Amino acid sequence: MILQRLFRFSSVIRSAVSVHLRRNIGVTAVAFNKELDPVQKLFVDKIREYKSKRQTSGGPVDTGPEYQQELEKELFKLKQMFGKADMNTFPTFKFEGTSCKSQIHSCGG
Repeated sequence: MILQRLFRFSSVIRSAVSVHLRRNIGVTAVAFNKELDPVQKLFVDKIREYKSKRQTSGGPVDTGPEYQQELEKELFKLKQMFGKADMNTFPTFKFEGTSCKSQIHSCGG
C-alpha cells in the first residue's frame, strides 16, 4: 500500500519535473544560442565599431568643427538664460527643514 503510493507520488513528481524542464530548455536554448543571424550580427558589429570610435575620439563620432561651434553656441545661450556656468552637472537642491505639522496647524486644520 505504501509502496504503491510512493510509486504514484514519484510518477507525479517525475511528470511535473519533465514539463518544467521541457519549458525551461525551450527558453534557455534561445538564450544560450551564440550564433547570430546576419542582420543582428551586422547591428552588433556597428554598435561595437561606434563604441570604439567614440572612445578614441573622446566625444561625438564623425562630427566636424561646425558641430563643436554649434554646441558651444547652444551652451552659451543656456548659460545666459539660466545663469549657470556648467550645464553638464546636475543641480543640487537644498530643502528647508520645515515640518508638515506646523504647516497644518497654521492653516487651522
